[in-house]
Amino acid sequence: MHGVTGSLQLNKNVASRPRVVILGAGFGGLNATLTLKHAPVDITLIDRRNYHLFQPLLYQVATAGLSPAQIASPIRRIVAAQRNVTVFMDRVWDIDLAREEVITSQRRIPYDYLIVATGARHTYFGKDDWEIFAPGLKKIDEAIEIRRRILLAFEQAEITEDVETRRRLLSFAIIGGGPTGVEMAGAIAELAKKTVVRDFRNFDPGQARIFLIEAGPRILPSFSERLAESARRQLEKLGVQTVVNQAVTACDQKGVALRNGSRIDAATIILAAGVMASPAAKWLKVPTDRAGRIIVETRLNLPGRRNVFVIGDTASVTDARKRVVPGVAPAAKQMGRYAARAIIALLEGRETQHFVYRDYGDLATIGRKSAVVQIRRFGITGVPAWFLWSFAHIWFLVGFRNRVSVFLDWIWSYVTYQRDARLITGREG
Repeated sequence: MHGVTGSLQLNKNVASRPRVVILGAGFGGLNATLTLKHAPVDITLIDRRNYHLFQPLLYQVATAGLSPAQIASPIRRIVAAQRNVTVFMDRVWDIDLAREEVITSQRRIPYDYLIVATGARHTYFGKDDWEIFAPGLKKIDEAIEIRRRILLAFEQAEITEDVETRRRLLSFAIIGGGPTGVEMAGAIAELAKKTVVRDFRNFDPGQARIFLIEAGPRILPSFSERLAESARRQLEKLGVQTVVNQAVTACDQKGVALRNGSRIDAATIILAAGVMASPAAKWLKVPTDRAGRIIVETRLNLPGRRNVFVIGDTASVTDARKRVVPGVAPAAKQMGRYAARAIIALLEGRETQHFVYRDYGDLATIGRKSAVVQIRRFGITGVPAWFLWSFAHIWFLVGFRNRVSVFLDWIWSYVTYQRDARLITGREG
């Protein structure tokens, strides 16, 4: 099946200790791995890439604020000192629950305990032909492509002498008014109106138009109305136009069409909405919610399988307090640590407690010195919120070197408005 070779099959009976297989080295999978550092188990950590990515800062790569290496760390370096871990850079094709084996492109890997943490991808709501015009923001390659399109738009605007063409080149449409969309819109506005404003001679980059399009009645729907309105006003000061109650109905190389029949002509379109879980449900052959997430019990295990855990964006979780757990990084980290501790409890013959999500709040930055933070019913805006947002993101980065590098870059950008990652790379044109 899919290139599986019998010679590479691993024999379950050879293992002298319980085998834990973890699929995915994102926030959930990595935290599960690290939590099992001193456990009497052998861990196989599988990911299709060789690095752990800090996704919340991908938009900064896309807007030339940071380089990819500053928000990603090699998986092997992170777990190098953890002797009970073997890392495979491989693609999972299937899971055999009956034989308790994970099937990859190269081998069959037996497990005693399985943690599925394969994350999520963006979805085009059944309109996959949009992808060529509106890249999403889930991977480094996508962030680099978005950066290429944004910077290339300015370069082409410098060359063209046609007014309408230049107007379209200097128009940017972001689909989705959640935190990612808000952060992208603010970052593009600052790039155009602060960073590159003196770099061109034939046009004024400050004339750039940034449209933030949200199908619902307001941006940041997970925040309070007061904070969402504060964010809208802060974006407005940066020159961002928010378009609400308007779903995108069509997307092409010239722009987007809206539900009310109007169009926004834009050379650069970015998808910041629409999340679909990984295909893990197909491997496990289990029911899902509308977003393709696997419905799990309050101990994060697959129904009827106490040794199979599904966590992070792959899981649809209602915790022991009847709260729906959001698909955010802190939740994935908590679930990863919980699943690891549950395995330790099972090994020791103890009953595991039900999972309870600890909500530390929602954060979204809007630009230099601007952000909104909501911690339960308590809200912060402006400069204090921006400092809190900055501290939280630096703290959650993996690796001391990455934390120092990002901190220094942010200080430099704060003082000078400069962004040093303004490289146009990738395909020509």
